[in-house]
Amino acid sequence: MAQDFKRYTERNVGTAAVDIPDGANFTTNDALVGIHIANVLPSASITIDVYIANGGNNTYLVKGAPIPQGSALQLLDGGAKVVVQSGDRLYVKSDTASSADVWVSVVAAIS
Repeated sequence: MAQDFKRYTERNVGTAAVDIPDGANFTTNDALVGIHIANVLPSASITIDVYIANGGNNTYLVKGAPIPQGSALQLLDGGAKVVVQSGDRLYVKSDTASSADVWVSVVAAIS
């Protein structure tokens, strides 16, 4: 059976947590296989939180991770994966307004 690869992007993430995918819950059991967060500010470092909300609980993948100016943070590299279930929601938040671009790679509807 062929795999269903998806990607979700968010630009200029700031101090309000942004939920991925696109303001909705995941609707199937999926595997997050990559999260790439770039600092888009021209001259300042930022710190990032990435967490999954499920059933009213927030579980952090990273909290307060620094990203220097001109750099990026790659989560889930080296073959690591995170399984999300239907109803889960992924959030990304920065400590600075309009400071991060986010790319999330997913294998959807795993079984």
